[in-house]
Amino acid sequence: MVQEVGLMQMTSSQQEMLILVDKNDEVIGFQEKESCHDGEGLLHRAFSVFLFDQTGKLLLQKRSQHKRLWGDFWSNSCCSHPRPNKETREAAEKRVREELGVDSCLHFLFKFEYRARYDGRGSENELCHVYAGLLVGEPKVNEFEVSDWRMIGPQSLDRELIEKPGAFTPWLQSEWPRLRGSHWGHIEALFALGNG
Repeated sequence: MVQEVGLMQMTSSQQEMLILVDKNDEVIGFQEKESCHDGEGLLHRAFSVFLFDQTGKLLLQKRSQHKRLWGDFWSNSCCSHPRPNKETREAAEKRVREELGVDSCLHFLFKFEYRARYDGRGSENELCHVYAGLLVGEPKVNEFEVSDWRMIGPQSLDRELIEKPGAFTPWLQSEWPRLRGSHWGHIEALFALGNG
């Protein structure tokens, strides 16, 4: 659901339904987003997107302070949840348009399960599909979802994650080493990235 918030648009709500899955990513039901993030969280399907420009730099977003979990933290280019009966890659490409104002054809890399608790506000408990895409053009961010953004070279992000881990979301901290490891050659080949 898209709600108008001043000149901005909120692209989701706490009442929308998420997809509950088992450890094999098989659908076992549906539950409201708010309930999925209460307490230790219910395992649900999610996606995480990394957009690179042709110099090899990654688009990072700073999550809006309006977010229930990890507001004002730096994270990967885009992340969210597919809705019931929606294909995950299609949902991820749609969310990229909604949050960043750009189109990108996404390529699946891997999926993984993680759980992270955020103070007393709730938890992420996700089976997350990770995608990469090419960033073409200047982002026009939805300011309700994204408070800031920047481009960063891979080596610079490597250093920042070591020096200032508390500035970044836990899923980015889990995903980035895997991208830089077994998936980096694939990413470079897909997008003919430079050494930014």
